[in-house]
Amino acid sequence: MSMRSTAYVLLAIAIVAEVVATSALRASDGFTRAVPAAIVVVGYGLSFYLLSLTLRALPVGVVYAVWSGAGIVLITIVAALLFKQTPDLPAMLGMGLIVAGVVVLNAFSKMSAH
Repeated sequence: MSMRSTAYVLLAIAIVAEVVATSALRASDGFTRAVPAAIVVVGYGLSFYLLSLTLRALPVGVVYAVWSGAGIVLITIVAALLFKQTPDLPAMLGMGLIVAGVVVLNAFSKMSAH
C-alpha cells in the first residue's frame, strides 16, 4: 500500500474516532460521567494523533477538508439515529455543499496532488 493510500486509511480511522468522541461528549453530561468522558479523551487523542500522521503524506488543506467535512456529515447521521436530531432541508443542502466542496478539492485542485 502506498504512503498516500495509508494516509487516507489513517484519515478514515481518525474521522471515526472523532465522531465516536463527539457522540460520547454528549453522553458525558459535562464530563460528570466517567466512562463517556474517558471515551471523549481517548477518541479525540487518537483522532488528532492519526490526523497528524496523515500530514506526512497529504496536504493540510486536503486533510482538514476531508476530516471536517466527513465528520460533519457522520455526526449529523449519528445525531439523527441516536438523539433524534433530524436535519431539516437547509441542513441537508448545507451538508451537500460541504461534500461537493470536498469532492471538488480532491478531484480538481492541484493542491491535492501533493
